[in-house]
Amino acid sequence: MWTSRPDGGPGRLLALADGVFAIAITLLVLDLYVPRDLEPDEYQEALRRVLPDLGAYALSVAVLGSYWRDHRRIFRGVREVDAQVVGLSVVGFGVAALVPFPTRLLAEYGDQSLTVAVYAGAVAALGACHVAIAAVLARRPWLRHGTPTDATTPLYLLDSATIVVVFLVTVPLVFVTGPAIMWLWLVLVPVKVYLGRRLQTRG
Repeated sequence: MWTSRPDGGPGRLLALADGVFAIAITLLVLDLYVPRDLEPDEYQEALRRVLPDLGAYALSVAVLGSYWRDHRRIFRGVREVDAQVVGLSVVGFGVAALVPFPTRLLAEYGDQSLTVAVYAGAVAALGACHVAIAAVLARRPWLRHGTPTDATTPLYLLDSATIVVVFLVTVPLVFVTGPAIMWLWLVLVPVKVYLGRRLQTRG
């Protein structure tokens, strides 16, 4: 049974989050490379080969950027943190720092079902950490300021859980349908837009 003991403000935790997400996004760039001194035909072929890297890079930047923004959004109304909030955040940071690895796999072995499952599992794990943090803070008003924020509402938790569900469902389905199941991730675009507008309306 967890005992919530406030342990200072969230400033240092947010600073750590900024650093972790910045480093993770920077690591994604390091895999983008075209050799020097190539002939014109070789140069064009090298650019063609780097396209999957760019696609995986763009996807992971969107994922990490979204979760960085959501992490700050969750803590917008937080006055203090406790050991459980810190622990869940650190687990989330660990998963975020790991994202460059499945991104590299997706760029080089995107036609393999196992690769898609590993990437989807990593994103789902990162999302689960964020949902857990938001749920814990929503149930502990003594850690928050008096004014409620949208991050403490059931609609926000539903919005955050949507990503987790979609990516988690991908893990078993990819072994049945193949890597093309990645297109299912596009479902998140209209869903997130709709739920985002609902949150803004309620706000």
